[in-house]
Amino acid sequence: MINNIIMDDKFTIITPSYNSEQYIDETIKSVISQTYQNWELIIIDDDSSDNSVRIIENYVKKDNRIILIKLRNNRGPSIARNTGIRLAKGRYIAFLDSDDIWLPEKLSKQLHLLNIRDLPFTCSAYNVINESGEIVSKFIPPKQISYKGMLKTSSIGCSTVVYDTWKLGKLFMPNLQKQQDYVLWLTIIKKIDLAEGTSEVLANYRLRDNSVSSNKIKCGIYQWKIYRKLEQISLLKSSYYFMHYVINGLAKYRKYRCN
Repeated sequence: MINNIIMDDKFTIITPSYNSEQYIDETIKSVISQTYQNWELIIIDDDSSDNSVRIIENYVKKDNRIILIKLRNNRGPSIARNTGIRLAKGRYIAFLDSDDIWLPEKLSKQLHLLNIRDLPFTCSAYNVINESGEIVSKFIPPKQISYKGMLKTSSIGCSTVVYDTWKLGKLFMPNLQKQQDYVLWLTIIKKIDLAEGTSEVLANYRLRDNSVSSNKIKCGIYQWKIYRKLEQISLLKSSYYFMHYVINGLAKYRKYRCN
């Protein structure tokens, strides 16, 4: 009976890793330091060429809850994450990028929220940190996140998400080079009507210098394709949502850069 209870509340944490030697050590330590300890961490290495695999292997030797999967050839983050989801044994799927950090009570507090509110999905507020780990800003999601709201701006940080496979099944990310997590959140919200976020900061999202300006145009192109091809939204409504996406995106990054 005790074993059944333990398995019912197990988390599977999915971490794609590619050339992450600079940050992966801190990321793994933030999982090991969780106050809630019933978890498995599946790290999917996407054919790294640096020292990150060796760092991960050292943790695998010490803790049998940490699992390393090595992909042949670089496949991209969606395939890496989906590989982890397929192998997941936990009831709850959580995501943690290889340069992000969890606060110690992240899992315990989200498990409490999932149980007390009987939720299939939740996310949290997060600190935005720079490459040196300094906090430059904070993002607080709306308490309730609608599908239309998400079309206007992404209110969900990937490393803050937990979803319940008993309620939703195992859901996978589309094979996109960018914003594959955002499309999954849209899919989930369409299923559950509204997602709930907590205003408590439970993670640190690392904003990399090469992700702020050089990818804005590419992200915009991907966003438009999501509206028109994946979500099959009309041209007029796509234009409306895209206008909000650009305005909200500029405001968000201006806040990050100015703090």
